Amino acid sequence: MKYYIIAGEASGDLHGSNLIKEILKLDANANIRAWGGDKMIATGANVVKHYKDLAFMGFVEIIKNLPVILKNIKFCKNDIKTFLPDVIVFIDYPGFNLRIVKWAKQKHYKTVFYISPQVWAWKENRVKNIKRDIDKMLVILPFEKDFYKKWNYEVEYVGHPLEDVIENFKKSHPEIKVSENTIALLPGSRKQEINVKLPLMLEATKNFPAYNFVIGKAPSIEDEFYESFIREYKNVKTISNDTYSLLMGSAAALVTSGTATLETALFGVPEIVCYKASNISYQIAKRLVKLKFICLVNLIMDKEVVKELIQNNLTPEKITSELKNILSDPIKKEKIKEDYLQLKQLLSEGGNASKNAAKTIYDFVKEPDLQ
Repeated sequence: MKYYIIAGEASGDLHGSNLIKEILKLDANANIRAWGGDKMIATGANVVKHYKDLAFMGFVEIIKNLPVILKNIKFCKNDIKTFLPDVIVFIDYPGFNLRIVKWAKQKHYKTVFYISPQVWAWKENRVKNIKRDIDKMLVILPFEKDFYKKWNYEVEYVGHPLEDVIENFKKSHPEIKVSENTIALLPGSRKQEINVKLPLMLEATKNFPAYNFVIGKAPSIEDEFYESFIREYKNVKTISNDTYSLLMGSAAALVTSGTATLETALFGVPEIVCYKASNISYQIAKRLVKLKFICLVNLIMDKEVVKELIQNNLTPEKITSELKNILSDPIKKEKIKEDYLQLKQLLSEGGNASKNAAKTIYDFVKEPDLQ
């Protein structure tokens, strides 16, 4: 059968690659065409658009790049019409995917959304369109099933894919031990966010001469980009394509909000969440988003498990203060560890997410088309 999968970010590439592996176990002859990255390419999928060419974030940045985005939408629709898939699987990336899914439903393609758009955060009325356009919604956060239930929309909680990914990594790398003087820096996967956050993180490293700081580089960004930031910092180095090893061996981490905050928590690493956008993007988001927290860890636990330094609060001085706190306070570290264990239990309740999602998609594709 023919599967068209659209992932537009590094996290989507990871989850898409694991989903494809499970689909191939069920459907050995699956023909998979996709938007994604190197991990999806490694599974044998025919990736026609790489996510590194799709990375636009923030309201201002999206407006500036609108011609490119519209060109990509047109290409995607034409590519789907040429390929004629039995199902289209949308992985997160809502700004783009929700446009394509509306068109796809009108053209009578079967539609599955894996990893829900964060409609519970802002523009909740998008659920009306989701109910209309998406045949099956597979959610990965425990509270999302209840959220959709109040809209009378039945969704399937499949568990969180990162829980299995990280547990398998830990089991296969028992040799990696925590280095008490290593601190991970994860400033993001896009140049525009790294430009804003990394200098602030680096300035704070000057206050920790006894520690080694290691930047986990984004796979889609060239080495030279990072070198321009770190030349004057003697206790800072970089690592490529091995962020999980870095996290597994770190005593603490400074992390940009997003999937990386959850990955860091599942490795048991005390972290500080660092978020800063352009002032215009932040002011717009602040008026639209209805959440107490921005970090997935805190959202899932519904309390402040890890400190969030947001916008004007993200300064070298505050980073220094919070980092000293989690490095030197044993009570604080123990409390974080306890909360992380509860988080892990919550995320593991659904079972193996990639396997569950693949089974649902495969069974759905086999169902006769009644339209």
